[in-house]
Amino acid sequence: MINRAVSQRMAELAQSEIRAMTQACASAKGLNMAQGVCDTPVPPTVLQAAQRAIKDGCNVYTRFDGLPELRQALAGKLAHYNGIKADSETEIVVSAGATGAFHCASEALLDPGDEVILFEPYYQYHISALRAVEAVPVIVKMRAPEWSFAVPQLEQAVTSKTKAIIVNSPGNPSGKVFTREELEAIAGLARRQDLFVFTDEIYEYFLYDGRAHVSIAALPDMAERTITIGGYSKTFSVTGWRIGYAVAARPWAQAIGAVNDLLYVCAPAPLQMGVTGGILGLSEDFYADLVRSYQRKRDRFCNALVEAGLAPSIPSGAYYVLADVSKLPGSTGKARAMYLLEKAGVAGVPGEAFFSGEEGANFIRFSYAKTDEDLDEACCRLTRVKL
Repeated sequence: MINRAVSQRMAELAQSEIRAMTQACASAKGLNMAQGVCDTPVPPTVLQAAQRAIKDGCNVYTRFDGLPELRQALAGKLAHYNGIKADSETEIVVSAGATGAFHCASEALLDPGDEVILFEPYYQYHISALRAVEAVPVIVKMRAPEWSFAVPQLEQAVTSKTKAIIVNSPGNPSGKVFTREELEAIAGLARRQDLFVFTDEIYEYFLYDGRAHVSIAALPDMAERTITIGGYSKTFSVTGWRIGYAVAARPWAQAIGAVNDLLYVCAPAPLQMGVTGGILGLSEDFYADLVRSYQRKRDRFCNALVEAGLAPSIPSGAYYVLADVSKLPGSTGKARAMYLLEKAGVAGVPGEAFFSGEEGANFIRFSYAKTDEDLDEACCRLTRVKL
């Protein structure tokens, strides 16, 4: 046995609680409401485009930043939906999922010791990626149930070492959708302090109660300092395909692309064409139906949580909900999540995965990106465990 240890940075990275609960759920033969695997049907147009690409020989390396067909489709979508003008040749990098795009951006633009502001509750992979590149996360807390934040607190978090702010809207795990006013406040601070903004918009089509998506890069003078992260894993229910992208001004995109080339070479070629087929081939009706379907899932599941005595913070977007589980037995979120898995056969993610302090023990995150049959079964199981 070699007498060596893993690297210091790796030693500080724990296994994702999301995947840990997925494994615990499988062992208990429970219903997995922990991981956002999105096991709803894939649009036939997307599948057919990928199958056609495989048959047509699109099975070799692409350019490091993706196939031109996909980059051009993304440029059109960004202009139409996000209000972002991006050159498909120089300002878009297709990567191995939105998580891969985020990691490439962190590696390309952050140095060890750089401080990066995150809003809490945060996405666990964001904070892990920052630690992997030896950046320093700085937390700004949001308040339940609306997950609002105080602008003065955000301003006070900035120091001479601050390099960037991370925005996740619609958010995982909270389902928060940042308002235009909130984004304008963040943008104003970024301009005054000369900061990057990394914005994860992977759930941009999952918006409820008539809300509209706002991309911070579309605000005045923000395109040059914003790295917009997105993808179609969630929208097209192809989370295993790992097709994401980063959009940034040319100097930043070139650096992100160089890291992407080093880490991933390229995203899977035929699956890039599958996503392209979906972007170009699906009508506005698809996205409207998506919203209606997921809003029904949200309402059904949140009603079940209320009936079970696990008060939810009603999400405005994405497909996750944080439920107050402080009444469940146990002193930690993990203990409470395991209790719920044992008693109800439903798995959620302990809140400590998304909070830096003790508050996380009071929450469990659930994903309702499930088939209607599985969602109905989860609701029935939860309501049988009334507090």
